[in-house]
Amino acid sequence: MTEVKFKNRKLNIQKLLSFGFENANNDYTYHTDLVEGQLNLTVKIDHEEKIYTEVVDNSSGDEYVLHLVASAAGSFVGQVKSEYEALLEEISAKCFDIQIFKSKQAKEVIAYIWNTYGDELEYLWQKFPDNAVVRRKDNRKWYAALLTVSRRKLGFDSDETVEILDLRMITEDIKKEVDGVKILHGYHMNKKHWITICLDGSMSMDEIFQLINKSYILAGK
Repeated sequence: MTEVKFKNRKLNIQKLLSFGFENANNDYTYHTDLVEGQLNLTVKIDHEEKIYTEVVDNSSGDEYVLHLVASAAGSFVGQVKSEYEALLEEISAKCFDIQIFKSKQAKEVIAYIWNTYGDELEYLWQKFPDNAVVRRKDNRKWYAALLTVSRRKLGFDSDETVEILDLRMITEDIKKEVDGVKILHGYHMNKKHWITICLDGSMSMDEIFQLINKSYILAGK
């Protein structure tokens, strides 16, 4: 079998089962035909969430591998490649959740927003896949944004990347609260109305949760 990888994706078991995967001892398997039944594709996801595929010729029982050979040409192999890649893209989209943000605090922020407000991250820009926003359901206004940026862009003397959270704040409070360490002026936002927090442990989660709640309320005005 051939191992494949989905970048920035986290397996969702419920979605996997709804798609049609069968569970056997925490190994999940899906079968489907390719090229009008001439080939059979098996997709297996094991207990370590590693993904494997195998294509078998239904008439001979032999494994088919030409769809994996970059130099292979011809209408038949082209159709196999197209159907094979389309199915993997569908499985990636329908059975896995996007997981761009990997820091502990970023994950806690995402979970808190979902558990408190039922809102999910929206990835609006194809050119900037590391950027996401969160909007209120009632008026569609943003109240949070998660981004991955270089610390240097935030004014620090480092090229290390960091995950950040942008939130709304009352202008008068921004003037008092921005300290250049725990709370920064809003990155890529109107600095009169937004702040930035580095999700690197410089601020406690309780403090962050309180600021998220205030931002949510401000977005409703």
